[in-house]
Amino acid sequence: MAKPHPLMTDSSGTDPADSAVQSALRTLDAEGSGIAALTAALQSDLRAPFTAAADLIRNAKGRLIVTGLGKSGHIGRKIAATFASTGTPAFFVHAAEASHGDLGMITADDVILALSWSGEQPEMKNLITYAKRFRIAVIAMTADRDSSLAKAADVALTLPKAREACPHNLAPTTSSLMMLALGDALSIALLEGRGFTTTDFSVLHPGGKLGALLKYARDLMHSGDAVPLKPLGTKMSEALVEMTSKGFGCVGIIDARGHLAGIVTDGDLRRHMDHPDLMAATVDEVMTRNPKTIGRDVLAGEALEILNSSKITTLIVADGTKPVGIVHLHDFLRAGVA
Repeated sequence: MAKPHPLMTDSSGTDPADSAVQSALRTLDAEGSGIAALTAALQSDLRAPFTAAADLIRNAKGRLIVTGLGKSGHIGRKIAATFASTGTPAFFVHAAEASHGDLGMITADDVILALSWSGEQPEMKNLITYAKRFRIAVIAMTADRDSSLAKAADVALTLPKAREACPHNLAPTTSSLMMLALGDALSIALLEGRGFTTTDFSVLHPGGKLGALLKYARDLMHSGDAVPLKPLGTKMSEALVEMTSKGFGCVGIIDARGHLAGIVTDGDLRRHMDHPDLMAATVDEVMTRNPKTIGRDVLAGEALEILNSSKITTLIVADGTKPVGIVHLHDFLRAGVA
C-alpha cells in the first residue's frame, strides 16, 4: 500500500481536511449556543429592555447613532447599515474618533446605541459624558450589567454570558455574532413595527440585483402594439404570423370586449401537430384557456418566480382580465433580475 503524502496528514496522522471540518463544527456549535442563550434571554430578563430600546429608537426625532470600538465597532457598522436600509435613519460613529471632533455629528434629537462586550472601554467615556450633557438617550449593548457603560445608559441590553468559539476563549467570535443578531432583531422589530413595505425597501435599494428584483412588471413589460394579440375566431395561420412577427413565442387571444380568453404558445402548436389541417383551424381549438397573468404592480422577483415555477418564458400583464403588456424571460435577464 502506498504511503500517504506527508503534506496530506498532520504529525498525529490525522487528515487535515477532517480536522478543519471538526474545528468548523465546534465553532458553529459554540456560536449556535450563544444564539440559543440570546433567544432564551429575550424571553426573560432581556424582554423589557429590548422593548424599551425599540421604543426609544422608534420615537427619536433624530437618527440612531451606532458606536463601538474594535470588533464591536465592525459589528456596529453593519448594524447601522441594516437599520438605515430598513427605514431607520442611522450611521456609525467610531468611539475613538468621537473624541476628536466626530461628537459634532451627534445631535440632541438622536439616540446612541453603544456596543461594548465588557462595557469598560475608556474611549466611550467622552461620548457618554457628551450624551449626558445634552440629554441624548443611550442604549448600551454589553455583557456586563454592572459595567460603567450599562450603568450610564438609559437602557442596557445585557447579553448573556457565552463562551467564545476560540479554543482559548479570547478571540471575539460568539460574542460578535450575538451582538450582530441582537442588532438585526432590533432593526427588524422596527421594520415590522412601522409597516415598512417592499415598496419602501425598493426606494432605498435602487442598485444591483436587489434593486432589479424590486422593479415592477410595469417597468419591464412591452405594451401597445408590441403585445401579440388576436381575436377569437382567428385562423391559426394568421395567429402564427402574429407570434412570429412579435417574437414572444405566443399570442394572446381576446374576446369581443378585449378581455383575455386564452393564449396560443409554441407548446400548444407542438401538442396539436397531429391536427389534419392545423393552419386552417381557429385559435379557439388550439389555445390554452385561462392562462397565467400578472398585474402591473407585481414585483419583478415575484414574476420571475412564477416563470420558473410554471416552466414558461412569457407572462401577459393584465388589468383584471384585459391584457396591457407582456414580459419575457429575456427582459428579466437584461434588467439583471435573473
